[in-house]
Amino acid sequence: MNNKKKRMTSKRSPDDNRDIFGKWLYFGAMVVFAILVIRFSYIAITHRANGADLKSYTRKLYTTDTVVAAKRGTIYTANGDPIAEDTSTYTIYAIMAKNQKSANGKALYVKDNEQVAKVLAKYLPISRKKALATLEKGAGKFQVEFGTAGKNITLTTKEKIEAEHVTGLHFIQSEARLYPNGMFASHLVGLTDSKDVKNSESTRLVGSMGIEQAFNKQLSGSNGRRVVTKQGYQGAVKASKKVQNGNNVYTTIDTKLQTILETKVSAVADQVDPKAMTATLMNAKTGAILATTQRPTFNAQTKKGLSKMWRNQLVEDTFEPGSTMKVFTMAAAIDSGNYNDNITVPTGTYRIDNKVVPDWNTSGWGNITYAKGFALSSNVAMAHLEQTMGAKTWLKYIKRFGLRSSTNSGLANEQTGSIQFTYPIEQADTSFGQGIQVTPMQMLQGFTAISNGGKMLKPYFISKITNPNTHKTVYKAKPKVVGNPISAKTASKVLKHMQDVVYKSYGTGTAYKIKNYRIAAKTGTAQVSNGSTYATGDNSYLYSVVGMAPAKNPKYIMYITMKQPTLSGTSATDLMAGIFTTVMERALEEQKASESKTPAVKMADLTGKTTAAAQKAAKKADLTPVVVGKGSRIVKQSLSAGTSVTSGQRVVLVTNGQMYMPDLTGWSASEVAEFADLTGLKLSTNGTGYVKMQSISAGNPIEVKEGLSVRLK
Repeated sequence: MNNKKKRMTSKRSPDDNRDIFGKWLYFGAMVVFAILVIRFSYIAITHRANGADLKSYTRKLYTTDTVVAAKRGTIYTANGDPIAEDTSTYTIYAIMAKNQKSANGKALYVKDNEQVAKVLAKYLPISRKKALATLEKGAGKFQVEFGTAGKNITLTTKEKIEAEHVTGLHFIQSEARLYPNGMFASHLVGLTDSKDVKNSESTRLVGSMGIEQAFNKQLSGSNGRRVVTKQGYQGAVKASKKVQNGNNVYTTIDTKLQTILETKVSAVADQVDPKAMTATLMNAKTGAILATTQRPTFNAQTKKGLSKMWRNQLVEDTFEPGSTMKVFTMAAAIDSGNYNDNITVPTGTYRIDNKVVPDWNTSGWGNITYAKGFALSSNVAMAHLEQTMGAKTWLKYIKRFGLRSSTNSGLANEQTGSIQFTYPIEQADTSFGQGIQVTPMQMLQGFTAISNGGKMLKPYFISKITNPNTHKTVYKAKPKVVGNPISAKTASKVLKHMQDVVYKSYGTGTAYKIKNYRIAAKTGTAQVSNGSTYATGDNSYLYSVVGMAPAKNPKYIMYITMKQPTLSGTSATDLMAGIFTTVMERALEEQKASESKTPAVKMADLTGKTTAAAQKAAKKADLTPVVVGKGSRIVKQSLSAGTSVTSGQRVVLVTNGQMYMPDLTGWSASEVAEFADLTGLKLSTNGTGYVKMQSISAGNPIEVKEGLSVRLK
């Protein structure tokens, strides 16, 4: 009994258990609290949890960090017209499926074919009839497109079309580098490629050839950053790095001269299909390249033709120049005191170390002076001249004229050329342009010494570079003298000999005459080397010409080369003369107009005006308007807005819709070339002077890419 009582008294009461549990709970809570305090203190101090940076997570949650892409700089002509620019381009298409409606039931398809066709003809290079046919053929299809006429549309044109509020027309946007002139000094201007940006999903444009590549650093600029931090319902913007847009590059290219040159060279290339061809016009007093092109070439906007030729022939291709080299031979002989006006030499053939130097007329012209030999382009006369001055002296002048070194143009892969000069026959061959390999750029640089009183100028194609962020000019080109290979007196004498080529009855360059201007020129015909020997046959030559005008004190130099054309009875001289006289005459006329005391009148922008208003404005400016088409509004004009114009000058005004042929009678070759380029016609010319006959009669409808032939007299 006592034991039982003892056991009963030793039991804990419920109050005791609750007290113990409470103590343990309190202790446990304190431990947990202590752990949490330590944990939160650690997080508060280190801002890290589970190895993660909480500050970074917070920034990401409340902050957006965006890359602000730099705009690539624009490349301009000397006239301020853009050649290459960053832009959004658009492709237009028409939805034809009648079940296509928006969420609110609005029709997304074409309701009225006729109305849509009229709008397209108004703003795009397509006739109403052709646009309507495309729409009608699209019946039953989901959508239709309009070929090249509906591609690469500018934002301005897109907005104009949208403002017409026709249903069914839609656009696809593309970010691209826009080359608005298409085939326009394409190898010189160059191209860009889209490259992935490291550690980013974005891309950026990088120059891959021409100026785009040579000046990629200046054009690219640098991206910026835009940081937005959210605070409640508001956001604070902080630009941690300001975007620096790329610099703008202004070339020395004259818009009008380049356009004419492209048209004329294309016509010749289409006719005789040369393996290679170059044509360059340069300012003789500064070295600025005013126009340049080559064939094969490509359309920079569509890339059509690019696969045929990646190389810039101006600096990357070398060739044997042929008889245009004789300009330097004469200059070297005169300057070194080894030229005598009274000496005569036999012609036809000349044997050196049992090797024969032949004239193009192997029968020769008997004994003639060096002067006559130059005008007749006698290889034998020049070989005699080289032998007289000696190989050492001749090689010294070759180097003085820069024909053995780079012009340092800045363009990629520029070649320095080569020379075979070991044996007497090789040394003599170089006097008439064989056995020596040069680039067109080297030849152009050497020719400046003849045109510029003995001072040799570096050719250049960039006039200035401006910073769009600061609006300051960061670079401005100046003429640079890179040598004085001959004296001013020698240069003057060589120019006189070059005039004999054009004006002597026996001269090889009589086709290069230009009315009212004195021309100095030298023609060339060289066999094309195929490695160990020379190619043979009627189509195995490289033809060339260098011309300077006005002859007494040249302001312009033009150099043309044409390699292995398929002539088929046509004359290489006449073909090249057609290019030379057209482009050179326009350059001389522009120079004459700029030097005139008559106050300069600037061409107004007539695009967008009604046809009647545009004609009235042109006549008020004392211009002669020529309207192409019967549309109500002007969409193109031949004279760019802002250019200087002269009294009575023609301005071609192209209206919207169908184009119609004007009467070209009395137009100059350069005016016809401009007209063909403006309307997209494929031009071929015959003769020199002014238009007497045209293949498409005045008043007839014309279409882009249609052929136009004119006879000049």
